[in-house]
Amino acid sequence: MSHSHKHQKNPWQWIPSLYYAEGIPYIIVMTVSVILYKRLGVSNTEIALYTSWLYLPWTIKPLWSPVVDLFRTKRAWIVAMQLLIGAGLAGVALTIPVPGFFQYTLMFFWLLAFSSATHDIAADGFYMLGLSENEQAYFVGIRSTFYRLAMITGQGLLIILAGYIESRTGLPDLEIQVHANPAAHKQELQPESAPVQSIDETLRIVTTSETLTIPLTPVQQEEVAAMLAETKAWNISRGFYREEKKQEQRQSSGVSFTALENFIQSHFGTVKPPVDHEKQVGNTGSLSFHLSQSPGEEEITVDFGRQSGDKSIQLIEGTRFTFNKSNWDQPAIAVFQLDSKLKTSSTAVFKARSGNVKLAWVITFSILAFLFFVFFLYHRTALPLPANDKPSNSAGNQPFMREFLHTFVLFFKKKHIGLAITFLLVYRLGESQLVKMASPFLLDAREIGGLGLTTGQVGLVYGTVGIIALTLGGILGGLVASRHGLKKWILWMLIAINLPNSVYIYLSYALPESFLLINTAVAIEQFGYGFGFTAYMLYMIYISDGEHKTAHFAMTTAFMALGMMIPGMLSGWLQELIGYRHFFIWVMIATIPAFLVTPFLPIDKTFGVKEK
Repeated sequence: MSHSHKHQKNPWQWIPSLYYAEGIPYIIVMTVSVILYKRLGVSNTEIALYTSWLYLPWTIKPLWSPVVDLFRTKRAWIVAMQLLIGAGLAGVALTIPVPGFFQYTLMFFWLLAFSSATHDIAADGFYMLGLSENEQAYFVGIRSTFYRLAMITGQGLLIILAGYIESRTGLPDLEIQVHANPAAHKQELQPESAPVQSIDETLRIVTTSETLTIPLTPVQQEEVAAMLAETKAWNISRGFYREEKKQEQRQSSGVSFTALENFIQSHFGTVKPPVDHEKQVGNTGSLSFHLSQSPGEEEITVDFGRQSGDKSIQLIEGTRFTFNKSNWDQPAIAVFQLDSKLKTSSTAVFKARSGNVKLAWVITFSILAFLFFVFFLYHRTALPLPANDKPSNSAGNQPFMREFLHTFVLFFKKKHIGLAITFLLVYRLGESQLVKMASPFLLDAREIGGLGLTTGQVGLVYGTVGIIALTLGGILGGLVASRHGLKKWILWMLIAINLPNSVYIYLSYALPESFLLINTAVAIEQFGYGFGFTAYMLYMIYISDGEHKTAHFAMTTAFMALGMMIPGMLSGWLQELIGYRHFFIWVMIATIPAFLVTPFLPIDKTFGVKEK
């Protein structure tokens, strides 16, 4: 009787859509949120701290899963969570444009995180109830394929879409040519006297000149430092960007990390040498931006950075400006400086971009919300009705909870469990920090150590090329492990997941302009991650083996999430203290604990070898 209901629905009608729906919210919460906040001007410290907290629902999944078993059916949980996910996505879309967007969108991301984790529990349980054992084995590859497709959609296609909308909205780009010329005369720009005029035409970015020439004659370092401090004070006082006040904010909350921050910054950061009153440095030049007319209630964010040309001509102030109705007619000042070693004429091209970032992300999240409303309607009828899909008997709740606690205790009584948990926490210690800062690094302007990619380019590099490489690495990892077992390959996979992280050290020092080279570097890192992660998953299965293997595997996934959450929370804070270059070196240092622990893991030689 129970099987008659199981097979009334063709699995092809619901397995692909169910696991596609399972993958998207996880990627949105873990990855897309980082890119969204970066494009909206949130600091790396805040991005890493608050988005890493979103791992918490996956960390407590083993404690939360009994609730799903006790109340309602798995099918009901799936449908309800898809509606809640849609509501959360709609909430993000609605709160992006409002003042205080960070707090409001974060609240809806929390709703998404808990709904997504609950959906995972229900969907994975329903998979076993809705299919026979043979069907489960057959469709395991199908479910993983559509989960990967969801990753490509969320981390790739949707980011590309947001980038496309950004590039097609907002104000026209403005290109500035900066020349270094030995025969040029110094062009002094006084902010108070910079010409600003209201132009009765389409809203656009206006500059004092689209060409700036800087003489090669060196100047006193003290003079440059004073001018730069004055310019920054001007830009901050006019509200073109926020002054960082992290130290004061922490002190006001009763917690001060000043001494620790000063120690880290002075010993490991990129410390600027003190101003030498006698030293001569490269000459500087300035120009100003303003808008042609008031933007009304809208805020216009302008990203400014090098497009091409000689890297000896650097932008040292003015990588991002925000214009509104109160400062649109004030000059925002950008400052350029020549390398003191530059002795011949040279040119660099800089570009000001001002796509409508908020509109782009509102549209993107609105599309996602609509998609999940469609999933909700579809799965209400498409999911089968297994006879054994029912809540746990309320009369037996107490024995159920006793059994749950007994299972929990048995996990911590396993042999070598301390070593196993340590491995789960440190295997991805470097990766857990890198993953939070990879997208900000790709997006940040070159002038502050990033690669200066557009949103759409990041979607292609990290979300499409990267995910494909990750998938191929995972497939290869599974193949070699099935031939020779986990014990033989675990050290090689440990090397594979950690050593390729060094490509980010190269990228941060070289800052290549070749898009192909950047794609290749990210693909290498992601391929290594996919290959190396195979060992991690197999070891989770290995230590979960025995009685209660399903519950114990859920506990290993909790430690997996915890190992990503805690290091990730600190990554943005650390990066802002020491810069991208030293941060990526630290990521490599953070891989050392995994190399110290892994050789001591007791693993059966035959585990993972495919039976012939």
